[in-house]
Amino acid sequence: MSDAPLPDDRWRGSHLGRLMGLALRRFDERVLSLMAHDANVPLALSHLAARAQVGAAHIHLTRHLGLQGSRLTELAQQAGMSKQAMGDLVTQCEAWGLVRREPDARDARARRIVFTDTGLLWLEAFRQAVAQAEGEFRAQVGDEVATVVALGLEAYGSELPGARAAVAAR
Repeated sequence: MSDAPLPDDRWRGSHLGRLMGLALRRFDERVLSLMAHDANVPLALSHLAARAQVGAAHIHLTRHLGLQGSRLTELAQQAGMSKQAMGDLVTQCEAWGLVRREPDARDARARRIVFTDTGLLWLEAFRQAVAQAEGEFRAQVGDEVATVVALGLEAYGSELPGARAAVAAR
């Protein structure tokens, strides 16, 4: 055993990537908590959210599925997941009644994933929960800091594939 001092590794818990990851986890957990207590979310889905059966992967699907539907490969790419993992997620959400698979009118060999009516209720509850969580963030850190954080994250993340469409939708 060496008597040499251990290197300073405090940076591992406080670097920007770690802080952004922690903030994202807190934000997603708050959104799911709000959805679990939203009277407009179908009861079975709010129970799933309340029991932590709905997680970050389900949020990926909610964030990325287009209102007109999306192909599985598009969803997987936008969410940064493998096609197989996204397929498993879609199958689970299909069982919950959030989405369905239907033929793609542009390509007879392909299928599109689309929101069901229940899925659209879920999406609206997600929109409201995100707005409330963003408001809470603004209240905690102040409008000026929240604006700078949003602009900085937008600029930093805009280089990823598919990010420009998300930023343009804001």
